[in-house]
Amino acid sequence: MQPPPAPGKLSPLTRRLPLANLETTQGLKRVLGPANLVALGVGATIGAGLFSLTGIAASENAGPAVVLSFLVAAIACGFAGLCYSELSSMIPIAGSAYTYAYVTLGELMAWIIGWDLVLEYAVGAATVAVSWSRYVVSLLDSWGIVLPPRLTASPFETLHMADGSVTHGIANLPAALAICGVSWVLIRGISQSAMVNAVIVTIKLLVIAAFIGFGIAYINPANYHPFLPPNDGTFGHFGLSGVMRAAGTIFFAYVGFDAVSTTAQETRNPARNMPIGILGSLLVCTLVYVAFATVMTGLVNYRDMVGDAAPVATAINRTPYHWLQTAVKIGIICGFTSVLLGMLLGQSRVFFAMSRDGLLPRLFSITHPRYQTPWLSNLFFMGLTCLLSAFLPISELGHMTSIGTLLAFVLVCAGVMALRRTAPDTPRPFKVPGGDIIPVLGVLSCGSVMIFLDQMTWLRLVVWLAIGMVIYVAYGRTHSRLAQAKPDNTAPQT
Repeated sequence: MQPPPAPGKLSPLTRRLPLANLETTQGLKRVLGPANLVALGVGATIGAGLFSLTGIAASENAGPAVVLSFLVAAIACGFAGLCYSELSSMIPIAGSAYTYAYVTLGELMAWIIGWDLVLEYAVGAATVAVSWSRYVVSLLDSWGIVLPPRLTASPFETLHMADGSVTHGIANLPAALAICGVSWVLIRGISQSAMVNAVIVTIKLLVIAAFIGFGIAYINPANYHPFLPPNDGTFGHFGLSGVMRAAGTIFFAYVGFDAVSTTAQETRNPARNMPIGILGSLLVCTLVYVAFATVMTGLVNYRDMVGDAAPVATAINRTPYHWLQTAVKIGIICGFTSVLLGMLLGQSRVFFAMSRDGLLPRLFSITHPRYQTPWLSNLFFMGLTCLLSAFLPISELGHMTSIGTLLAFVLVCAGVMALRRTAPDTPRPFKVPGGDIIPVLGVLSCGSVMIFLDQMTWLRLVVWLAIGMVIYVAYGRTHSRLAQAKPDNTAPQT
């Protein structure tokens, strides 16, 4: 293979990170094994998508056939997961889809996907923090501990007080405190974060198992009829289009395995362990989702979940086990906590990689002298997500996060095909079988799910990417380490 042209002479469309220079990047500890990675993926995946969006997707789009929506989303994720595994075994450094795009598709596409991942992780983390707050407030209230309502809601939310008065919130402090607590754990170190996550994931899975085990005996078979409600004349409202729209809605529920790939630079033997972590967590989550959705739609008719923000609690009420309500609330809170950990971890690692490459200021790639974590990046996103979760009423962001995830998956699948042509002789410790068939299916399946999302979701994505392009043109394009490389070098030294 011929050596690449000098990076400094190339345009943002053609500048690519040379594979030969990637192994020199240092600064993060390699401490994670396959069990840690599977637990991280499960922890970052099972949360708001399962406990909240399942009811919404069933009542508004697919009915009991939401189970099929989970399978459609899982198949699309499976294709993307295989492609992630090939790239993560070849490119074992931080950055996930951003780094893969930089190596395969060029700097401009890398910036687009990196900025897209900000949407996926930061906005998603703020959304989950608000949901975490609501369940914590509800749990404390059931124990007789009542927090001041104005300190658990944003200034834009209207509150109806017990005395009949109407007021507005001041700030959602529990949500902000959740962000701060998780960020502190992440700053302390990846191994500590992994241990905390493993405990949380164990509690969460035990509670989900209890819900499925105790609830299955009280399923009403009549709730499964019709399994696939006929379309009511509106695109995306039941019928086949409803199943596909629901798949796009609950795609947010599969974001976690992308977070696994962001830890490649902190993984022991990434060529072996990254595929295990990515595909293992995807398999576990798919089985849990299908079983959970089957039981929930069997306990509660999908028509009764319209506008229900807590469908799991509604389903539990159809059983005689009232103690299970408290247990499930605790499990949901644990689920949200582990999702926060995965999202904030992934976001800080993406910014670490973008800063390392010069597309963002250097402060985001500075590691802590003791903990060897990108602590300034953690602090930045702690502040940003605290502001979002404390002062904004986060709504309809499940779709927004889903489309960001889908776009990342499409580019990763395309990147596998591109790298096979530009670097055919590079060793691939894990290679997707079947030539280009699976990457093509990944592009088509994820792209198809994107098409079924609503127009406002697409508009928000376009506006977000336009803002990112302004930042890239103003800073990243000229500060890129490849742009500043000397003509006689193939890449800047780390």
